[in-house]
Amino acid sequence: MKVKFILPALTEAKSPFWRPIKYSLFPPLGLATLAAYLAPDDEAELVDDHVEPLRTDDRPDLVVIQVYITNAYRAYALADLYRAKGCFVALGGLHVTALPDEAAAHADAIFIGPGEQTFPQFLRDLRARQPQRRYASTVGRSIEGIPPVRRDLIKRSRYLVPNSIVVTRGCPQHCDFCYKDAFFAGGRSFYTQRIDEALAEIDRLPGRHLYFLDDHLLGDRRFATGLFEGMRGMGRLFQGAATVDSVLRGDLIERAAEAGLRSLFVGFETFSPENLRASNKKQNLARNYEAVARRLSDLGIMINGSFVFGMDEDGPDVFDRTVDWAVRNGITTATFHIQTPYPGTRLHQMLAAAGRITSSDWDRYDTRHVVYRPARLTPEALETGYHRAYRDFYAWRSIARGALVHDSLKHRAKHFFYAAGWKKFEPLWDLVIKTQRLAHMTPLLEAILSRVTARGSEDGAPLEAVAAA
Repeated sequence: MKVKFILPALTEAKSPFWRPIKYSLFPPLGLATLAAYLAPDDEAELVDDHVEPLRTDDRPDLVVIQVYITNAYRAYALADLYRAKGCFVALGGLHVTALPDEAAAHADAIFIGPGEQTFPQFLRDLRARQPQRRYASTVGRSIEGIPPVRRDLIKRSRYLVPNSIVVTRGCPQHCDFCYKDAFFAGGRSFYTQRIDEALAEIDRLPGRHLYFLDDHLLGDRRFATGLFEGMRGMGRLFQGAATVDSVLRGDLIERAAEAGLRSLFVGFETFSPENLRASNKKQNLARNYEAVARRLSDLGIMINGSFVFGMDEDGPDVFDRTVDWAVRNGITTATFHIQTPYPGTRLHQMLAAAGRITSSDWDRYDTRHVVYRPARLTPEALETGYHRAYRDFYAWRSIARGALVHDSLKHRAKHFFYAAGWKKFEPLWDLVIKTQRLAHMTPLLEAILSRVTARGSEDGAPLEAVAAA
C-alpha cells in the first residue's frame, strides 16, 4: 500500500508575515508517529508543505492529512483533490477534533483526538475493506510501548534542529483558551512515556541538540525527575516548555538545567489576576513572575515568554506594560498573541454565547487578527498594539537593555546573540534555507545555548565561539 502523509502549510506561508525560519526550526512529529504503525512492506512518504515542495500529480492508495485551523482550507482542498482521483483520504488533528462535521465533508475517514490507539485499528479496517467513517480516541490512551517514530521519513537537512522529540501527551492544566481539553476529551488528558523508552529514543538521536515539543515537559514530576536523571552525562542541550508554577516549585528546574535545559518556553500570558481567573489559568495566580525570570536566569536558562493581548481586563496600556516588563526582566525572546477563540474551546463557547464572535474565517485565526469584539479595546487598537509590541521588544535598544539585565558578561552575550539572531537577520536565514545550509548553522546555535558560568562554558563550547562564528 502506498501512503502519503501531508502537513499542509499554514495560511501565513502565503502572507507578508511568513518567516521561513520559524517553520524550519524542527520537524513536527504527529504524522511520523502514525507512520510507525504501517506494515513493513507499505511504501510511505511524508511531506511538510512548509519546507519542501508538495507534488499532487501522484495517486497513492491512502492520503493522511493533519489539519490545524489556519491550514484547514488548504487541507480540505488537497483532500478534495486526492479524493477526486480515487484515493482514500483520512483527516485528523486539532481542527478535525474541534469541528468533525466540517472535516468529514472532505474525507473518507476522520480521526477525533490523539491517534495512537485509533490509527492501528483504522489500518486493520482499511486492509479488510471495512473502514469506518469516524475513529474517536477515548479510553485506553497510552504512549507506552508505541513503535519508534519513523524518522527516516523526515528530511533532516531542511530543519535547524532535526532532533525534535515528544515524551508526553497533553497538559495537566485546563486553560479556557487552549485546544487541549477539546482534543483530549473522552479520555486521559495528560500521560507520559516510560522513562526508559524516552531515554532510548533520545539515545538514538544523533548530535547534541534536542527540542522537546511537549506542551509541559515538567508536568509530571516523577517522570521528569527520572528523565532528567537519565539524561545527566549525555552531553545534550535541549529546549522545552513549562508553566510558571512548575519553575517555582521544588528543585525540578535545577535538575532540568543539570540535564542540559538551556531555553524554556514559559506561558506568562497576562499580568492581570482577573484575566487569569477568567481564563481558568489558576496555575499562574499569586505567582511571582519576576522570581521565575530570576530563577531561570540564575540557572543560565534563556526564556521565551508567551503573552496574550485582548483579554477582557486589557486596556490600551497593556502593550507597553508587557514589553517593558519583559525587557526589564531579561526575557530573551517573546511570543505575542492576540487572544483567539479557537472552536472547541470554552473561550469560544463563552464568546459565541455572548454574540462576540465576529468572524468564522479560519485563515484569520492565527493570533494576529481580531476575530471577536474585545471588551476594552477596539479591534484596530488591539491589532496595532500587537504589532507595536513586537517592534518595540525586538528593537536593538530593547535587545541590548534586556541583555544587560544578566549578571555575567557571557550571559549578556548569549541573550544578545540569541535574540538578535532570531529576529534581526531574516535575509540571512532566508538565504541559508534556500541554499539548504541549515545544518551549518546548528553548531552556532549549540554554542549560544551552551551553559555559561563565570569560568566559561560547562558544555565544552566556549562562548567566544559564538562571537567568532
